[in-house]
Amino acid sequence: MSLIELDSVTKVYRTGEVSVKALKGISLHLDKQSFVSFIGPSGSGKSTLLNLIGVLDKPTQGTIRVDGTDVNTLDRAAAAAFRGKTIGFVFQNFNLIPVLTVYENVEYPLLMLDRLPSKERRDRVMTLLEKVGMADQMDKYPNHISGGQKQRVAVARALVTNPQIVLADEPTANLDHATAFKVITIMHEMTNEFGTTFIFSTHDPKIVGEAEIIHTLEDGTIVGTERRKANKQ
Repeated sequence: MSLIELDSVTKVYRTGEVSVKALKGISLHLDKQSFVSFIGPSGSGKSTLLNLIGVLDKPTQGTIRVDGTDVNTLDRAAAAAFRGKTIGFVFQNFNLIPVLTVYENVEYPLLMLDRLPSKERRDRVMTLLEKVGMADQMDKYPNHISGGQKQRVAVARALVTNPQIVLADEPTANLDHATAFKVITIMHEMTNEFGTTFIFSTHDPKIVGEAEIIHTLEDGTIVGTERRKANKQ
């Protein structure tokens, strides 16, 4: 069974009398431990697709299964709990909480889950901060670190709950080439070590060049798929 299954998924947004069909009957299966990129022009449906896979929204029609769960059936509370345990998010603008330290930002998702012993929380946080090279910055606040460092913290935060899936919307758009490559390398290491599936929405050729599977979207449909040999770092 695939980790993610979309069958005939349609998403329509309505504003007054106007309806916009953002997705038009998408069917897609993704396996575990994949490194996947959705590409396409603005308005093609990439971010909408990530929002649906991430259980942040529901389709107008069609079925979405994530790790065997029909996510369309989840109410708001159940969807939040499912996201917390199954899915991590990496955002283009990092979305770090400015009043929390680097350590506290990474720890924050663990506080939203069922109560964990403080030692286990600390062990998880420190392990990931070391993995992303940010352990020595753990007491700093987001406005005291660089953009590349913020993105590495965001990656650690996304992974701290041991999610099966990480969704990343333009995660390297604000980074220079060298820093972006470091972040992508970290993500590959996490896929290899933890079996995490990474799914990107991006225009960035650096990510497209590293993806194992590339789905091209236009006007709410998948118009092409390219599969490459896994690029293990």
